Amino acid sequence: MRELGIAGVSGREGKRRRKKSTVPETDAVTDLVRRDFAADEPNQVWFADITYVPTWEGWLFLAVVMDACTKRIVGWSMRDDLKSDIVVDALGMATTVRRPGTGLVHHSDRGAQYRSLAFGRSLRDSGIVASMGETGVPHDNAVTESVMATIKKDCVHRHRFKTRDEARFAIFDYIEGFYNPHRRHSSLGNLSPAEFERRLGQRQPQAAAS
Repeated sequence: MRELGIAGVSGREGKRRRKKSTVPETDAVTDLVRRDFAADEPNQVWFADITYVPTWEGWLFLAVVMDACTKRIVGWSMRDDLKSDIVVDALGMATTVRRPGTGLVHHSDRGAQYRSLAFGRSLRDSGIVASMGETGVPHDNAVTESVMATIKKDCVHRHRFKTRDEARFAIFDYIEGFYNPHRRHSSLGNLSPAEFERRLGQRQPQAAAS
């Protein structure tokens, strides 16, 4: 890192007042993941979460969907409010880009957005199975919490956004211009999500031929 002139970024110290991005409720949806955050193939398990981004205009909310196998952010959405549209749009982007088969598991917390009628209909229409962690247990969705922390550490906390549009552009540029194509993950053998997917795609035809 010294030779390349790269400086590390650490999380902010001290406690900060946090804004709640989801409103927890209880229902009959079970936890199908049970803190097993791995997957053997892409489009088997997706993890989702919502976070908030401060701007001088007010809060901007970000929802993401991440593939458990490749750690790629396959869907995302940003809105000025916490209506269920934010998670419906993120899921819609993910299904449009990835076109998963039926039986994929979508795991989230029990926020009201993920329990909305609109989101449930979107899951059913796409043949996706809902999974939710227990109420008030953040470890049940720890992998997505980690992704959100990375986005904040690498992008959000390094800026003071005057407008929501300024924040939108910076987050878009980070996700699509750096995180997916270039950010290395130790769990992927220090490869980026895009590179890991590329190599995985090369291995699959070879395995089928053998």
